Amino acid sequence: MNLLIKGADVFGYGVTDVRISEGIIQSIGECSPLHNEEVIEASGKVLSPGFTDVHIHLREPGGEHKETIKTGTAAAARGGYTLVCAMPNTRPVPDDIETLEYIQHKIKQDALVPVLPYASITKNLAGKEINDLEALAAQGAFAFTDDGVGIQSADQMLQVMKRASKLGKAVVAHCEDNSLIHGGCMHEGKRSEELGLPGIPSVCESVQIARDVLLAEAADCHYHVCHVSTKESVRVIRDAKKAGVKVTAEVTPHHLLLNEEAIPGNDANYKMNPPLRSKEDQQALIEGLEEGTLDFIATDHAPHADEEKAEGMLRAPFGITGLETAFQLLNTAFVETGRWTINQLIEWLSVKPAAVFGLNAGTLTENADADLVLLDLYEKSEIDAESFQSKGKNTPFNGDQVSGKVVMTISKGKIVFQEELV
Repeated sequence: MNLLIKGADVFGYGVTDVRISEGIIQSIGECSPLHNEEVIEASGKVLSPGFTDVHIHLREPGGEHKETIKTGTAAAARGGYTLVCAMPNTRPVPDDIETLEYIQHKIKQDALVPVLPYASITKNLAGKEINDLEALAAQGAFAFTDDGVGIQSADQMLQVMKRASKLGKAVVAHCEDNSLIHGGCMHEGKRSEELGLPGIPSVCESVQIARDVLLAEAADCHYHVCHVSTKESVRVIRDAKKAGVKVTAEVTPHHLLLNEEAIPGNDANYKMNPPLRSKEDQQALIEGLEEGTLDFIATDHAPHADEEKAEGMLRAPFGITGLETAFQLLNTAFVETGRWTINQLIEWLSVKPAAVFGLNAGTLTENADADLVLLDLYEKSEIDAESFQSKGKNTPFNGDQVSGKVVMTISKGKIVFQEELV
């Protein structure tokens, strides 16, 4: 497919044209259409490098009633994502070469956009037996994580970090000290007291990050913290970065946009792990992202079936969907209000995640892969979960009024999502 995108506000270049041929950006600059190319009139729109999400759950194999590789990557395309990284909490878990190879085959067969699969750190995510990390790396594992479960043993984490460091792979961590959870289902704070629900204390996250940054320093390992949620965690990561530790961190849209006070009651669409924290935590996350302590935004897209979320806060699984709402929500809350520029948002959704992990993504230059998203910053709409490409409709943002939308997503020069330009 040969494309000419005309008159867009191109990230890094201003208003100009972009020519795409054979999956590559051939030129950036004003030019006339050729006879064999499709012309996309993009005046008034922003053309960005496609977004990268290093933290999503595709559920396949084993959880196809929640999501599949096909539906999850369709959701990614609709949200403007041209590269996603799939967490290993599937059944079976990618803890051996055979399972990882099977998942890679399914990705090649069904994915609408490229997917990089993680491998788990321990057998069956059980936290006991460390996997053959060397074999998994050779098979093409993106990085190592037991996401959803904190590694409880410091000795085990140190061993893993030393081996990952030799392999040039990152250790990606869901940070949670199990001895401090006590069956909690939301943040331990004033709202949990009001609702009479058991709380998850902030310290269960920050204490494990504090341990791990010291282990990462000892192992000389790239350590990446998933979905940071507390002000104490931001402080620990800030101090570790100042000390020269190879630590990076992400924050989710929902932790930037909401806090515990948004929880209306026994509604499990507000149940996620880590939970929505206090106003003070929310502000620390926003400031941590703006100052660079937190490196980028990742959705932690976690689809569940309606009947599962209907179980209420105590019994429902943790997690919300995020791929199809991230840009709209963040553009509305931060760009439209003037707190951020659109270029800052693009950096955090696209450029920085790719740079942190050394991925072939997040660039909009001549001769680069044509992985692009065309954005309308101003169109008003309402979030409608029933319109999601994802099987998961579990979002606390259903019905929210938003400004901005993804109007086209291009992966390797191919249009993988398109809404009518207006």
